[in-house]
Amino acid sequence: MKREDYISWDEYFMGVAQLAAMRSKDPGTQVGACIVSQDNKILSIGYNGLPIGCPDDEFPWEREGDELDTKYPYVTHSELNAILNFRGGSLAGAKIYVTLFPCNECAKAIIQSGIREVIYDCDKYADTPSVRASRRLFRTVGVVMRPYSRSGRVVKMML
Repeated sequence: MKREDYISWDEYFMGVAQLAAMRSKDPGTQVGACIVSQDNKILSIGYNGLPIGCPDDEFPWEREGDELDTKYPYVTHSELNAILNFRGGSLAGAKIYVTLFPCNECAKAIIQSGIREVIYDCDKYADTPSVRASRRLFRTVGVVMRPYSRSGRVVKMML
């Protein structure tokens, strides 16, 4: 008889996104993304960080100050990294699991890439203009936005 306590697809893919977020060097916000095909195959993964070749110790990680002395002009968000990391075919019809609701810039990339569903864990910036714009963009083109439902299950390694 098969096990009954295996994790759901949502738990699996959000877990992958959470694991990816742990790769981020950002001291303030670690975000991960996992893009999945319609038949539940992982297509790509990303986390927020500097572009390839930009040393983590040579760029600022501050949140406040002169804009060029903050992380914002330099860091690539997890969703865009996952889209750019994808190396094969089309993302049309895919879904993306993200640990933080996408900003408007990532929303545009998600839409342009053909991703049709966004499953998000945290929405702490829901009232910001950026996220409000994201929701408007997604609603306009019919991208499904769905909060991740935590099961309360503790995921642990079984040996």
